[in-house]
Amino acid sequence: MTEVAKFAEQITNDKNNTNVRCQFCNSLMLKAHEGKYCEQEIDVPLMVQSKDNAAESLSTETLRNFWQIDDMMTFENIGFSHTVDGRKFLVCADCERGPVGYHELATKRCYLALQRVVHSDK
Repeated sequence: MTEVAKFAEQITNDKNNTNVRCQFCNSLMLKAHEGKYCEQEIDVPLMVQSKDNAAESLSTETLRNFWQIDDMMTFENIGFSHTVDGRKFLVCADCERGPVGYHELATKRCYLALQRVVHSDK
């Protein structure tokens, strides 16, 4: 199954058709129909880092599927990290787990990774 096929049921007319929530505390991050689906390859730090790597650089994974949010005020509950290479990473504002995506300072757009959130209206 391709990555796009895995997320097809969450996408209607290139928008998120359900609410987007934190996978850890179920906090509402983004309401339905507020994010636009986009694909790009970006290396994002892993949500859990190895303690063996603590003194070195962060371990990352390449993410490809995102909800693009053009205005950061669209979010219901999101936190921002310190700036790293022109980006701020997004975390859950309630439990502070993440990163669940990133904020691009140059364009002022936010990108929420489909792989790191839960799609649910509950």
